[in-house]
Amino acid sequence: MPIADDLPRFAALSARLTGFDEAALEATGLTEVYRAVAAEGLGAQRYTRLLRELRDPGDVMDGGLREAAQAVTYLWYTGSWPGSPPVVVSPRAYAEGLVWKAAGLKAPATDPGGYGSWGEAREGSGPDGGGAGSGR
Repeated sequence: MPIADDLPRFAALSARLTGFDEAALEATGLTEVYRAVAAEGLGAQRYTRLLRELRDPGDVMDGGLREAAQAVTYLWYTGSWPGSPPVVVSPRAYAEGLVWKAAGLKAPATDPGGYGSWGEAREGSGPDGGGAGSGR
């Protein structure tokens, strides 16, 4: 039996699992997307059980509940649903992965310079620009 209006419960559960507060998770813009991914990936029965039974990450869990909690945590931190291979939810999910926020970094290839920007000389760099050398 699905839980009515499960988005607030999913957000609260996600905050407990990830260690980020609900506002930080909401700021990613992915709470609804991740709720749908988790519900589909876990199946209705496991998803509902996770929302109902897991009150704290320190709770004693059986294997199925632990795997479900780990999958949701993995989703938030990587932007991917676990599997072999993991499935990236979207480019935005990759960029908003909590792993980057926890490390204080931007996801590679998502900064304004875009993919491959590390291979281009920056203004003021190199031998003629007075910046750092080539690193050779």
